[in-house]
Amino acid sequence: MSADRPSDRPSPSPRPAEDRPVYVIGGGPGGLAAAAALRARGVRAVVLEKAESVGESWRHHYDRLHLHTTRRLSALPGLKIPRAYGRWVARADLVRYLESYADHHELEVVTGVEVNRVDRAPDGSGWLLHATGGRELTGSAVVVATGYNHTPRLPEWPGRADWSGEFLHASAYRDAAPYAGRDVLVVGAGNTGAEIAVDLAEGGASRVRLAIRTVPHVVRRSTAGWPAQRSGIACRRLPVAVVDRLAHRIARLSVPDLSAQGLPRPTTGLYSRAKEGAIPVQDVGLIDAVQSGKVLPVAAMESFEPDAVVLADGTRITPDVVIAATGYERGLTSLVGHLDVLDADGRPTVRGARTPASAPGLFFTGFTNPLSGMLREMRLDAERIARRVARSAKFSPSGD
Repeated sequence: MSADRPSDRPSPSPRPAEDRPVYVIGGGPGGLAAAAALRARGVRAVVLEKAESVGESWRHHYDRLHLHTTRRLSALPGLKIPRAYGRWVARADLVRYLESYADHHELEVVTGVEVNRVDRAPDGSGWLLHATGGRELTGSAVVVATGYNHTPRLPEWPGRADWSGEFLHASAYRDAAPYAGRDVLVVGAGNTGAEIAVDLAEGGASRVRLAIRTVPHVVRRSTAGWPAQRSGIACRRLPVAVVDRLAHRIARLSVPDLSAQGLPRPTTGLYSRAKEGAIPVQDVGLIDAVQSGKVLPVAAMESFEPDAVVLADGTRITPDVVIAATGYERGLTSLVGHLDVLDADGRPTVRGARTPASAPGLFFTGFTNPLSGMLREMRLDAERIARRVARSAKFSPSGD
């Protein structure tokens, strides 16, 4: 085993000389991974989670959800995901894994505490966290792991307030049962929108339409046993143009032309789009659903009328329900926006072991969605952050 990898069961070890732990904001996979990697290197890490349990966002995703990354490549530092969970881990099983992960590593998790703002400590050394209940916590470093899917994003569609039908964001969708026999429009053709559309079609909705603004790249989750994630990992060091050409050829061979059904092939490169943040849609039934007419691709959503929805091509339709799979905001502006550490889109300017020049000791993890897999990158980020923090920490013998 490499000296840079934590053991399966870290034992108590030296603590920093000054009584200032590293605070990890967020008890999801990224935060737990960072805390475990820090603890394995003898650094006290305290996880602050605003909900009452770890993995809270995963508890509220739709029931059908499985990881699009393999079990082997999705484990966090120091604990494998049980083989019994299968190759593509279900949402509920991932929640169980996160609970057992926190217990296995004996992580110091404080729930029911929301951090509202992070500032430099008054003495210029470390960080001051302002939290609920008037708490002020001082840490030697801070890892922000509040999650990629933090705040639901809803476009300001004209007329929505006057529309008479049912409307919800995809974050509120659980399963197809409430929509059996109903006409549903899903807005947004990312992985979430595509999978919800398939779930609705299989769950008995009378009609399912999928509103598409930009035609997505659709890839097979696995081809002849080879997961798309491994291709994403292999492609990371290749030139973008080369990957675009390879992906185009693979798509021609593995994905049928669905132009006649309203889902043409994209005209832009897969990797070029991924670099801009548009991750390909992994097929978990969309291709078959579109081919069979169970999911009908339509033009992008444009506006609401009291009894209709207007699409970008001028078509007026009358669904019973509109589900907005329009993504999420990172929600970091109020927390750290004043520290000059975010770009124009509200995303951290650096991540992993790198810290902003204006904010040394402030780390970010889990704010990208790469082809190589988000959980895999969280694991790598955690280990890099722990190495960086451990190198800069000063230790005194533990009294334990």
